[in-house]
Amino acid sequence: MKKGVIFDIKRYAIHDGPGIRTAVFFKGCPLRCWWCHNPEGLALQPELVFRESRCLSGCIACIETCPQGALSRAGGLIEINTEECDLCGECARVCPAEALEVIGREMSVGEVLREVEKERIFYDQSEGGVTFTGGEPLMQPEFLGALLDECQARGIHTAVDTCGYAPFEVIDSISDKADLFLYDLKIMDEERHRKYTGASNRAILDNLTKLAEKGSPMVAVRLPLIPGVNDDEDNIIKVAEFIRSLRGIRDISLLPYHRAGSEKYRRLHRAYRLGKTRPPSDHRVEEVTRILEERGLRVKVGG
Repeated sequence: MKKGVIFDIKRYAIHDGPGIRTAVFFKGCPLRCWWCHNPEGLALQPELVFRESRCLSGCIACIETCPQGALSRAGGLIEINTEECDLCGECARVCPAEALEVIGREMSVGEVLREVEKERIFYDQSEGGVTFTGGEPLMQPEFLGALLDECQARGIHTAVDTCGYAPFEVIDSISDKADLFLYDLKIMDEERHRKYTGASNRAILDNLTKLAEKGSPMVAVRLPLIPGVNDDEDNIIKVAEFIRSLRGIRDISLLPYHRAGSEKYRRLHRAYRLGKTRPPSDHRVEEVTRILEERGLRVKVGG
């Protein structure tokens, strides 16, 4: 049975495809978007995180328990020696305040499907299903393919939420297994895309073109709207023109920037690069919606 690394499974998701869904979050992503609200999903491997606001003053239960001696207390805070830590999870198990947590665990196809099947009644009532997201599910293609096969056999609607940055052979290998692709477009200018995501957008645009030419499965484009990054009129018009050039794709979802993930960066001891950025105003969202609709696209605000 194939296995993969998952960092979260969320039930009753309503912004990740049609109906009520279960969102399965894959660990690992090839991009490093400045606005990413799931930084715990970037690394492919499990990670130990520390929430200093929960840590009890004077408590050393985790330090005493760690079999590798990877934890210490300095300046009142727990420090993790990542070279010594083997992610056994013993520190998190004994922490009375749940200040330590191992994010990401290896799961089999059967284990994931057991969680997915728990919500089957809601899928049937709402025409929902399961969405494989992340991170980037295409970084674990064999595991993703096996999950899609099993869902297809059980009659469960599937969506793959992807940034599209992968060899097309990977996308092609699962395109007949998924019912829906939720495909992110971010920035049309290649150099600006490289600056804010760490990679070129050439493969992303080429893959979407090829996926549209196949005609199956359904594809819905999603555009994160980030003030000062990609919300300028030039980028919005180029996004609209590109989508209009694609076969059979006219739907786009606007995903207004939010700061919900910024606290996660502190827990992971990483810098959040959009610290001063605020969500777009309702007026700006309406303006962008108008620009897209004037060019023949069907616009939805939200997932």
